[in-house]
Amino acid sequence: MDFSTEIKDLFLKNRRYKGKFQYTVPSPSAYPYQWLWDSCFHAIVLSYFNLTDAKKEILSLVSNQFEDGMIPHIIYWRNLTHSKFLKINWGKKGTSTITQPPMIAYAVWQIFEKDGDKDFLEGVYFHLYNYYLYLLKKRDPNMDHLLGIINPDESGEDNSPRFDEPLGLSPNQTLEENIKRRLQLVKQNIECNFDLSFCMKNFFWVKDVPFNSIMIENLDILAKIAKKLNHPTDASFFKNEADKISWAMRRLMLEDGIFWSIYGDDNKKIKVKTWSIFSPLFAKILTPKEASKLVQNNLCVDVKFWAKYPLPTVSLEESSFDPNDFWRGPAWMASNWFVYKGLRNYGFDKEAEKIKKSSQNMLQISGFRERFNPLNGEGLGAKNFTWGGLVLDMV
Repeated sequence: MDFSTEIKDLFLKNRRYKGKFQYTVPSPSAYPYQWLWDSCFHAIVLSYFNLTDAKKEILSLVSNQFEDGMIPHIIYWRNLTHSKFLKINWGKKGTSTITQPPMIAYAVWQIFEKDGDKDFLEGVYFHLYNYYLYLLKKRDPNMDHLLGIINPDESGEDNSPRFDEPLGLSPNQTLEENIKRRLQLVKQNIECNFDLSFCMKNFFWVKDVPFNSIMIENLDILAKIAKKLNHPTDASFFKNEADKISWAMRRLMLEDGIFWSIYGDDNKKIKVKTWSIFSPLFAKILTPKEASKLVQNNLCVDVKFWAKYPLPTVSLEESSFDPNDFWRGPAWMASNWFVYKGLRNYGFDKEAEKIKKSSQNMLQISGFRERFNPLNGEGLGAKNFTWGGLVLDMV
């Protein structure tokens, strides 16, 4: 199935402008602003159609970078009074004050590999350098080489059951209860002026497996970018930091072949099986034997993750699993893309192909929706949602 024409049309319809900047909204009706990891996905997809547009997506994203290097997870380019997102006070006008999974180096490198434009690399390198340095310095107050997130929204998976225990919520909560608790967290962070070491230790401090796995892969790529731009010291530094995070994940997260997210000063493991257990495949930090065991014992098991339309974001065995409830069961194209890439890293081509075909089939059945019921392929949530474009990069 080739969705190229539909994807190109969708991205053109979702394109927006503000002054000299051009960006893509994930969904005009539900998500009318610019999001960090969404724009990274957008740049990856746009690189298949127009590299200039892909570069503009990145340039608009870094235009609101904070002085300390952080790139916010939302940029409110437009004042849309009807939007529910405008009602959230993040403590700063024009943007949020939290971040999202650091996918930007990956997106930049994918663009560069297609046209070799070193001027573009040089133009964004300062932003990349400062963003990843911010994460390394500010999100690791205990210096154990694992990055912490201060809000579930920073994971990109707002109400994932991985965060129930740190939030003090039950596995069978309502979405309203979850939103209320996360908004309380935002208020607490604003009140403490986003003092990261204090906020993380006292309100919410999770060292999430996907966030750190994505960081490893992106630091490796940032090292390539630095080397390409003749910054050998930077290249060595970022590669070394990636290795430190990989080692720390093994030391503090790995148990019985699975990497678990951890929280608190005592690094308590959160033993809830979500798609996150497969994210280390993306960062290539498992041995081939470990990867094989993980795939055979968890991914390719019907009562766990091998649903009719994989990949459910939560194991069917978990009490929190709900095929219709946001990040508590439905299949999402982004998590499918990460797992697809991880499987290909280890030569699990048959399994990767099934996830690719399932992603295409869900688009065929339901169109470009935000998420999908993994039991029947039914589309859920926002319409005209851009993440479906990631099927182009399942290659």
